[in-house]
Amino acid sequence: MNNDSLYGYLFVHFIGESEKGEQIYMALSRDGMHWQDLHDKQPILLSNVGEQGVRDPYLLRSADGSSFYLLATDLCINRRGGWHNAAATTTGSRSLVIWESSNLIDWSEPRIVDVAPAEAGCAWAPEAIYDEEAGDYLVFWASSLNTPDGEGQGLHIYCSKTRDFRTFSPAELYITRGEARTIIDTTIIKAGSKYYRASGDGQITIEASDSLLGDWQIISTLESLGLGLTGKDVEGPQFFKFNGEEKWGLLVDQYATSGGYLPIITTDIGDTTGECWRKPEPGEYAFGDLKKRHGSILPITKSEYEAVAKKWG
Repeated sequence: MNNDSLYGYLFVHFIGESEKGEQIYMALSRDGMHWQDLHDKQPILLSNVGEQGVRDPYLLRSADGSSFYLLATDLCINRRGGWHNAAATTTGSRSLVIWESSNLIDWSEPRIVDVAPAEAGCAWAPEAIYDEEAGDYLVFWASSLNTPDGEGQGLHIYCSKTRDFRTFSPAELYITRGEARTIIDTTIIKAGSKYYRASGDGQITIEASDSLLGDWQIISTLESLGLGLTGKDVEGPQFFKFNGEEKWGLLVDQYATSGGYLPIITTDIGDTTGECWRKPEPGEYAFGDLKKRHGSILPITKSEYEAVAKKWG
């Protein structure tokens, strides 16, 4: 598949802490800015493994184009009785929930895969990207490390390698801002010859590197770009590329105001002046009736778009 054949976008997400909210929902878009909720606004995939709820889903196409992998956090805050008593960072699952599909229509049963270190208290917001140099996938997520007294010690990004999303290498520390500090919700995209990642660490911080496991340099934050947003305003950053254009979106969840997703648009992720970044006006985008919580956007072909629309539209 080449980029010329990309036609639309598929959004996978969850909707919140209601009874069915922590499951897999999907939406379609032609332009990446206006979204149609699918399956009569009901979940399309349900987790019956682990905590029997999933959050933060990430959907990727395999490097050879033959399959799709859907990764998610194994966590059900609703079953845990809400955030106030969930102890989710210290007693959470160390596993990811994974589905596979060859066509975005027929999905495998969900499976649990342990990825986080034994001393971790959770494994949150997984994402994966193909490592062209190594010929495998880099999978990364946020984990807290429990101290002997059971208290969590910050949140850090860990990573593992896989070729099949069944067998994973031992987890290694990937990004930290310090032992007691927190970094979460990392997203990575390749643009041109460089990799860019955005993370929540008090800001939404953007870094650049020539390789996934090389040296990364902080180049900007959404605040330094003049967008007026810090980690107190938004979370859950998610990169995607617009089809057929040298233009990228960075979705951020306006959790502080319960405002849902905001798309930030750039024609150059590496720009540090803010000249190539902008916040669209409210009338330029519409995310549909369902409030979309931490999810991901996959560019898809016309045949894939039409098949998904026929199945769940």
